[in-house]
Amino acid sequence: KKILLVEDDDALASVYTTRLLAEGFDVKRVPNGEDALASALQYHPDLILLDVMMPRVSGFDVLDILRNTPETTNMKVIMLTALSQDSDRQRAEELGVDDYLVKSQVVIADVVEKVREHLGVKSSN
Repeated sequence: KKILLVEDDDALASVYTTRLLAEGFDVKRVPNGEDALASALQYHPDLILLDVMMPRVSGFDVLDILRNTPETTNMKVIMLTALSQDSDRQRAEELGVDDYLVKSQVVIADVVEKVREHLGVKSSN
């Protein structure tokens, strides 16, 4: 399964990429929202892990565009964000996010578990 990781923090992106690769996923990482939109169309990921606060185009805008583009409208999107406000979560849900994870409230194993859940992939252990 292919995962598009949209994260502007290099260190964090590296940790997630390493773990997801180790779990057997094919991972492409892009650092911003503009690249995310182009990659969604070219790479055809099964799931997008989307950061919200990024330079230029925010994760909310990316999600909005994905949901309004026929080729990407049904792509699974999990937002992985530092924003823990209910209003942010509500906005993401209104835009059609599949899941909303707050970075400070999850560990990487939780994220991998959510990815598996949304893709219907059983864990290897």
